[in-house]
Amino acid sequence: MSGGRGAVADWGIAVGVAAALLIAGLSGQHPTPWPAPWGHVLLAAGGLALVARRRAPVAVLVVTGLCGWGYQAAGFDVPVVAYLFAVYAAVRAGHRLVAVVGSVVMVAVLPLALLASPHHWPLGEAFTQSRDVLQVAWLVAAGAAGEALRQAERRADEAERTREETARRRAQEERLRIARELHDSLTHQISVIKVQAEVAVHLARKRGERVPEALLAILAAGREATRELRATLGALREGDEDPSHGLDQLPELVRRVRATGLDAELTIGGRPDDVPAAVGRTAYRIVQESLTNIARHAAATSASIRIDHRPDALVVRVDDDGRATPDSPPVPGVGLLGMRERVTALGGRLRAEPRGGGGFTVQAELPVGRPS
Repeated sequence: MSGGRGAVADWGIAVGVAAALLIAGLSGQHPTPWPAPWGHVLLAAGGLALVARRRAPVAVLVVTGLCGWGYQAAGFDVPVVAYLFAVYAAVRAGHRLVAVVGSVVMVAVLPLALLASPHHWPLGEAFTQSRDVLQVAWLVAAGAAGEALRQAERRADEAERTREETARRRAQEERLRIARELHDSLTHQISVIKVQAEVAVHLARKRGERVPEALLAILAAGREATRELRATLGALREGDEDPSHGLDQLPELVRRVRATGLDAELTIGGRPDDVPAAVGRTAYRIVQESLTNIARHAAATSASIRIDHRPDALVVRVDDDGRATPDSPPVPGVGLLGMRERVTALGGRLRAEPRGGGGFTVQAELPVGRPS
């Protein structure tokens, strides 16, 4: 039960029990024309105390017991119904011993309340009347109901934990399988690209030739790909994402992109307070994927990256001057889908669309959990 509905239900039960007790008290026979006013207060208080039975079951047990004893002493011949609810709540919360001891004390002291009431019961009849007011069978039933529900909830929790552990184990097995596949399929090819680029750069320098910028970019990309692949494989095996990527690495990412010939500019606005690591990683990945898409598909000559630190969000925007238009938008690929999944997982919003004057815009708003 959610918090809101649970609170409404608690208040409904408490008000209902309080009303029932007051009605029973007002409609019953009294030894005096009008019982003490504090007896009415105790009738209502005993029922209304049940609103806190989930948060403080032991306290509610004590309060309902005292209220029941009090209005019996005031002359109200009304069963202590609220105390039965309190016994149920206390046992359900795991306070079985407290409920048993409290019930024994309640049975023992109720005759004293009857002796003190205006009814002027003889001693023997007071004990007989107390058994009619609070039968042991009702106490046992209330405690048994609380214990049954507590055991059912515990079994449900254990079943849920078992399902979660099974799901985590299967997820870990799947991550290990993917890590093995990636290692076997990609590590060799990336290593070959990197080694070939290193050899080409070495030979060009040995012959005194100028090393092409594109070749240096391939070499840098190969090294970065090797490092990222190792980090990804480690993250898959450990079940967590590589923590090394974040906002601090954006300038280096933009520098590498400039080396490929794209005029990329990074702007950071707002007060650069600390942001959660997951938000920083997501921002980095959005910029990385956007720049990759620009280099591959946009036929753009420039790109602008802006990071805005706002009180409650980190806003990431990447614009390019490519050929995309509203009439000919690019076909969404896996990269855009991955960006959207990352942003959605953090509770943020992503907008990725062509601009009216040409070019493409990716903008993400990532909550940072700071109050505005």
